[in-house]
Parts: sequence; C-alpha cells; structure tokens
Amino acid sequence: MKKISYLLLLITIATIYSCKKEEAVSTGITPVNLVVNLAYDLDSSGYELPIKGVSVKITNTGTNSMLSTTSNDSGIARFTGIPAGTYDIDASITIDDTTYYQITGTYISSDITFNAAEKNTAIAVGNDVTLNMTLVAGTTGQWVIKQIYYAGSHRTNGALYRDQFFEIYNNSDQVLYADSMYIGQVFGRQSFTNTTYYTLANGQMDWTYSVNMPTDINPNSDYVYTRTLLMIPGNGTTYPVQPGESIVIAQTAMNHKEPWTGSNGTTITVKDPSLTVDLSGADFETYYAPFLSSALSSDVDNISVPNVEVLQYFGSDWILDNNGRDAYVIFKVDGSQVVKNWPQYNFPTISTPSSTATKYYQIPNKYVIDAVEIQPNTAEDRVPKKLGASFDAGYTFAPLGSYSSQSVIRKTLKTVNGRIILKDTNNSTEDFDYFDVANPRGFK
Repeated sequence: MKKISYLLLLITIATIYSCKKEEAVSTGITPVNLVVNLAYDLDSSGYELPIKGVSVKITNTGTNSMLSTTSNDSGIARFTGIPAGTYDIDASITIDDTTYYQITGTYISSDITFNAAEKNTAIAVGNDVTLNMTLVAGTTGQWVIKQIYYAGSHRTNGALYRDQFFEIYNNSDQVLYADSMYIGQVFGRQSFTNTTYYTLANGQMDWTYSVNMPTDINPNSDYVYTRTLLMIPGNGTTYPVQPGESIVIAQTAMNHKEPWTGSNGTTITVKDPSLTVDLSGADFETYYAPFLSSALSSDVDNISVPNVEVLQYFGSDWILDNNGRDAYVIFKVDGSQVVKNWPQYNFPTISTPSSTATKYYQIPNKYVIDAVEIQPNTAEDRVPKKLGASFDAGYTFAPLGSYSSQSVIRKTLKTVNGRIILKDTNNSTEDFDYFDVANPRGFK
C-alpha cells in the first residue's frame, strides 16, 4: 500500500509540474532572445558612422518594464531571456559635431542624433527573434514644439476642452519671426481594427490608394496629411520671438480660472479653478465662429489677442483629440509655395469615397521643422504611428489621459548664459515629460 501511495504521489507531482509548464507556455512567460541588427540609412555615402555604442531600449507595453543595452562593434544588440509580449523598441545614438565633421566633412552647428524605432512589436514564444533596424538622422530646427495641452481638464469641475493650447519655442540663439508659421494637426488611421482602409505593414493608411494620387511620388514616406491647418499671420517681421522664448496658441484666449461670458450671453465658469489655466495672455487664438453656421458659445473672440488664419478645419472649434490620437507638425515654406493651393486627398478607403467626402492637405516632409507624435496613455488603446523616425521615432502622452489637466512638455537639455535649450533628439519618448497641470511658458 505504501508503494502504491508513493507512486500516486509522484504521478500527482509530475502532473502538476507538467500543467505548470503548459501554463507557462500558454501565458507567454517562457523567455526568448531578441537580436537587434542596426545599420545607417546612408546609401552610397562613402563613409562609415560609428555603429558601436548605439543605445537600444525595449519596453514591454503590457507591463511598462524596460530593458536597455548598447550595440557591439558589428551594430548588434542582444537581449537574452526576455518574456514574450508586445514591445516598443527604440534605438538612438548622438554624434557630436566635431566627430561628424571629421568623418563626413560636413559641418553641422550642433550634435546630430540618429534614431530607429519599431512600435508594438510582438515577440512570441518559440524561436529567437532577429530584428533589423535602420538609423536615420532626424530633422532639427531652430523652432521646436514645446508643449501640447490636448488632454483638457475635468468635464464637470474643469474647463473640458476649452482650455487647450499649443506652445512653440525659439530654441536658437537668435531672434526668429513667427510670421507664416503653419501648425498642422496630422490625421490618419485611429485604430488597428478598422478595416475600411488600405493599410501599410505598420497599420497606418496606404495613401497610394487615394483617389487621383499621382503615381510618380511616394505619398507615404514623403508627406503627412492634416485635418487642421492653421497659419500665424504677419508680414515677415510682425511677430519676433526672442531666443529662449515661446508663443502660445490658445483654442480660446480667456482666463479659464475665472467666469467669462460666452457668445450666447451665458456665463462660462469652472467649479475648481486649480484644474485649468489662464490663457488671456496667449499670443494667438483660433476663432471659428465667422465661418460656421453654428459655433460653440465658448468660441469667443478676445480682441486683444490676434487670430491665426484657418486654412483647414473640422468640428466646431480647434479641439485637440483628448485621447491623444493625433500628431502635430510645424512648418514654413519659401515664397514659391502657396500652401492653400496644395493638393488635398480623400482617405484611401477600400470603397470609393463620395464626392463630398473630406479631403486632407498633403504636406511635404521637406518643409516640416518639427513634429511630435501623441498616443493614448494606455497600451491597449495605442493607434498606428503617423510619423516616421526622421520626425519622431517615439511618442509622448499625458500619463492620466483625457481630461486630466496634464500636458506634455519638452525637457530642458541645458542652460547657456541664462538661455534654456530644450532637448531635441526627434524621439518624443526621450524628449518629453509632463506637467500635472498644464503650465503655459513653463519649463521642466
């Protein structure tokens, strides 16, 4: 009897162990190895940039756990024994201006950063995973997008979306003019599950299928598409911005902490002023009422604040997506370009769009000065990226999501002779932080 009981005990233990192993496989906790092969997008340049020491970071989107390493002499970065799951993978290297000149013979005024990124990459149980990533140089300019307050404040205790604003910063050491600066709200596929569009491998729309799209251009890699397009007015020298200063564009340039009167004569107020911001001192505001048949009562015109010119709009005011599913670009053009005459295209829908379907401006990437990708705060709500690695290899978000009063704010890199220089590596994941309560002209 004892032998039988002992045998039964061994069988039971073996069964439990077997179940645990099967459970481990089915829940994806079996470790796998990831190999990242890095290379530069240099075509036939005739020179070689340093491939050793590229920083590679992987972030598990389900757990937010992060691992990092650097590449070896061959440009290979290895991660051993990581859990299966979905990962954001970011690679970056900054080359100082002196080294870059010695290698390439090309002078640059500041250090240059190369980025590569793969978002929402599924790493499954089974064979080891090898991933090839191409490092590209980002666009850097004297202007940067400094702060985006898209989340808005509490629906009942705050100002809802009325207090949203957008801040642009002079990151140079000279006076710049904001005149004829364009602000574009980039739009695209807002869900991985929507199947009504032609799509690319990354899940984003494939604009080559848009009606009347020219066949001699690359509409996906050389352009972005906007659903809102605004322009700061001026004659070229009307609005100077000093080094280390910024301009704030408000949806409505009012002090949202205090009661004010809407266009219909009713009082607009908030229950908790600490949740919102004072935008009465904004540099510019949007005003849609003149071209809408039914404008929001909150869309009032502060006559002491200049209005931006509206080339393209949707909705009943300049309402930024509270969930964080848009990207943003700023750009300027030369005198040969008439932006309002640039082509517009329908979404690349599988079914033929109607004659009245909305069209979107096609913005050439070559004119873009800076760009920032926003994503929802939770991994399961993330949407296909709209910007490539040369503009924004990552993304940023307000950690508490919509109506949280939080804004995303570019980090301070250093201070030179009292002038704050903001971080700009073309990777918002690294470049941006957040304010618990949006703070126009503030620094982090």
